Amino acid sequence: MPLRRYVSAAAACAALALAAGGCSTGRPNGAAREGLDVEIAGLDFNVYITRELNLRNAEDRGYYRGPEAPPGFALYGVFIRVCNQKHGFRTPLSSFTIEDNQGNRFHPLPVPADNVFAYRPRRLSHKACIPEAGGAAATGPTAGALLLYKFPLSALENRPLEMVIENRSGPGAAPQSKRIELDI
Repeated sequence: MPLRRYVSAAAACAALALAAGGCSTGRPNGAAREGLDVEIAGLDFNVYITRELNLRNAEDRGYYRGPEAPPGFALYGVFIRVCNQKHGFRTPLSSFTIEDNQGNRFHPLPVPADNVFAYRPRRLSHKACIPEAGGAAATGPTAGALLLYKFPLSALENRPLEMVIENRSGPGAAPQSKRIELDI
């Protein structure tokens, strides 16, 4: 009898381990949650926060000094952190697209070169991040580098919105991608 209980307990533990270790996050398309690191091509990507930018608000004007969204549209800042936790140098060769549940795709808007919060890819050494530690973007309330999007208000009703991050590890390498469900 003790052997039978041992085998049953081992089978139950194995089933639990398989369920817990599965590839799915339980979210649509296997998307990760905003605020959690996802590894792509040896780099950790984290969408720290997504927020609508109200350019009449003093804090939001600090993130982006440009035209307001036209009627029927909204500006959103996606604040992201990218870190190299591996040894050696890595450069994020990334594209960032946001998709709604209808398949509509949105690409980031250009942000002026003098914007200290803007996401700017650069070569990262071991333990280095974008935004750079100690800089305004890293130490501010959003704790990330800005990717700016303009959405039609109708797209905001087509949730979940997911950021698709595609990264190449080098010239000629096959792209790797992950999805992050945005908290909009």
